[in-house]
Amino acid sequence: MRLLSRAICCPHCGHHQHITIDASAGDQEYYDDCRICCNPIHIRMHLDDNRRMIELHVDSDDEQIY
Repeated sequence: MRLLSRAICCPHCGHHQHITIDASAGDQEYYDDCRICCNPIHIRMHLDDNRRMIELHVDSDDEQIY
């Protein structure tokens, strides 16, 4: 199990908080609530094994495409 701790910024209120991600389960997409404003944070994680990198995308999941 590869548990990593990362600091993210809430897309709603801007508060910085630490999350723990499990990199052993492959690509993941889930929601976690902000500890301050309680709004849902959309988190997408992609493991790039070739470059040995983890890409973490954090958004509010309410962006609109025009």
